[in-house]
Amino acid sequence: MSTDDRVAVTTGIARLYASPALAGPGRFGLVTNHTGVLPDLRPAAPALLAAGAPLVALFGPEHGLHGTGQAGESEPARVDPDTGLPVYDTYRCDGERLDKLLIDSGVDALVYDLQDIGARFYTYVWTMFDLMVSAARTGVRFVVADRPNPLGGLVSEGPRLDPGWASFVGRAPVPVRHGLTCGELAGHLNARAVPQAAGRAADLTVVETVGWRRAMDAAAGGLPWVAPSPNIPTPATALVYPGTCLFEGTNLSEGRGTTQPFEIVGAPYVDARFAPALAELALPGVRFRDLRFVPAFHKHAGRTLRGVQLHITDRAAFAPVRTAVAMIATLRRLYPDDFAWQTTDGGAEGTGHRHFVDLLWGSDRLRRAVDADEDPLPLCDPPEPPGRWAGDDVLLYP
Repeated sequence: MSTDDRVAVTTGIARLYASPALAGPGRFGLVTNHTGVLPDLRPAAPALLAAGAPLVALFGPEHGLHGTGQAGESEPARVDPDTGLPVYDTYRCDGERLDKLLIDSGVDALVYDLQDIGARFYTYVWTMFDLMVSAARTGVRFVVADRPNPLGGLVSEGPRLDPGWASFVGRAPVPVRHGLTCGELAGHLNARAVPQAAGRAADLTVVETVGWRRAMDAAAGGLPWVAPSPNIPTPATALVYPGTCLFEGTNLSEGRGTTQPFEIVGAPYVDARFAPALAELALPGVRFRDLRFVPAFHKHAGRTLRGVQLHITDRAAFAPVRTAVAMIATLRRLYPDDFAWQTTDGGAEGTGHRHFVDLLWGSDRLRRAVDADEDPLPLCDPPEPPGRWAGDDVLLYP
């Protein structure tokens, strides 16, 4: 599809810029970061101020307002030099602390504008959820300036989270690949999870994206791609991430510290058997290339690792969650004495901490099946249309 043939898409924040009244009455704060841009790449916050919007505060998520923080990091709260507005850091802030932060900011409403990538464990949507809960408790209105799901909206994949395994990489029973936009997910959570946490639903408004359809991916619509975090540099990374992020829960490198995070995985103990073993599985829409790489930081930094690169041959057929689960089971079979799970403090098994893969998967079922040498692929569940798991009433786009 050429650029001239693309369907024009107008994001929620672009509509709000054209008509600030869509945010409702009173002063508002903007939950945003470097992805909060207009289609011409102007940052939304100064553009909204120039348009006369009553914007009085900025709120940053994981990675910070400007996206400079690595995984598990944010940026210190300060005054934004581009707008002169106070910046409130929301990362690792919830409950009464987050309630106080909203009250101290003096806002009547929060406008949420962050680019999600469609995976349950991507933390921006749980920043949204936590803020919706605090907004419900403190009487602050909540507005989602919606953006497209770069993976499209026709398919969900993987099991829903078991509430007993809730964490900041999953607060509510959502599939691994959820197939919703942030606005749709906000509607689903506000009907089911927010009232349980806050005692009432939030006063929610979604400023819908115009022109987006569920069959459209990140390449459609003519919108520029802005890397939503340091290790999701391209749409190709976003496509594999709902699966290969599971390697964060293992002792393999998931490619952090390289130019192809999540597209490559490897470890010091992987050898020439791995790529051929994956090829024998004939997984749809993907091929595997044997490679060596040296991460500059994170796991196994400075060491030469062997592993594979995922080459996507058919985006529609490729199932990222199922593919990654098959890869993990193959590793456990080939390297039973070397493969290991990581705990939540980054250590090895048996340290007394929870296994991080359990939090990513949403239960301990995947880990237990792999350790028992059982076929884990049935745990992935047949892909469900988003309306089937979330409820057709929350779908905003055809």
